[in-house]
Amino acid sequence: MISGLPMAVPEPGLPSRVRIHEVGPRDGLQNEKTVVPVEVKAEFIRRLAAAGLSTVEATSFVHPKWVPQLADAEQLMPLLEGVDARLPVLVPNARGLQRALALGAREVAVFGSATESFAKANLNRTVDESLEMFAPVVAEAREAGLAVRGYLSMCFGDPWEGAVPLEQVVRVAGRLLDLGCDELSLGDTIGVATPGHVTALLTALNEAGVETGRLAVHFHDTYGQALSNTLAALRHGVATVDASAGGLGGCPYAKSATGNLATEDLLWMLAGLGIDTGVDLGLLTATSAWMAEQLGRPSPSRTVRALSQQES
Repeated sequence: MISGLPMAVPEPGLPSRVRIHEVGPRDGLQNEKTVVPVEVKAEFIRRLAAAGLSTVEATSFVHPKWVPQLADAEQLMPLLEGVDARLPVLVPNARGLQRALALGAREVAVFGSATESFAKANLNRTVDESLEMFAPVVAEAREAGLAVRGYLSMCFGDPWEGAVPLEQVVRVAGRLLDLGCDELSLGDTIGVATPGHVTALLTALNEAGVETGRLAVHFHDTYGQALSNTLAALRHGVATVDASAGGLGGCPYAKSATGNLATEDLLWMLAGLGIDTGVDLGLLTATSAWMAEQLGRPSPSRTVRALSQQES
């Protein structure tokens, strides 16, 4: 670490604190070509929590046939007992929810699509059919006292359909929230968003009655826009940002999707803006460097690479 850097220069109007929703263990590792041993996954999550991340998305209860990298959810969850962090898990349907409940999950997420093409590719259903599938899942989860997050993918562009109209995203977003989701994460699944587009969508959602406090953002860095898009969301008042330690991940059903926004790169920007996160950048960088060793390749995060070189 370079002493005193980045220098904190706050920008008026930004949130004073941002909650980072860490997705590396789930959204990051699901896109790896090789299966990471369950003990390594558990250690990864423990280290992320120890670095100060209060929310670490642990795994997915999707059928192993579709995401074999996360087929060990039943083995992983017991290894996380005592981890001091929220540990949400992804559940695609009623069967996934039952598996999660049996293992004591306290937070779950469902994964929808703003476009018909991706709904078909990812869920083998239309958008409306997927929402019908989610309805009893969300209702049962809420009845069991669980917090429920909704993911909405392809909010800014679709590899098959191209541009996605704002009103189309607003419609599906509203329906997910109406089902009972506590929070909605807006996904730029293929990384094509730009700041003006981000502001326009957030404004359209507000005009439709969606409070900014219920929204999170999830950017991919395919075209190098993830941080600028995040800053646009912060300026709009969004205070929950999804990120992946070391920049791991993409999307197995959208081949043009490259890595998620790296948590370390996000932290460097937030620290420079004087925004509190409660996360220790040094500990997180060491964790991502360790995971890169487990995967046998360097971290794509620029901040991880820069700080690791300083330590060597």
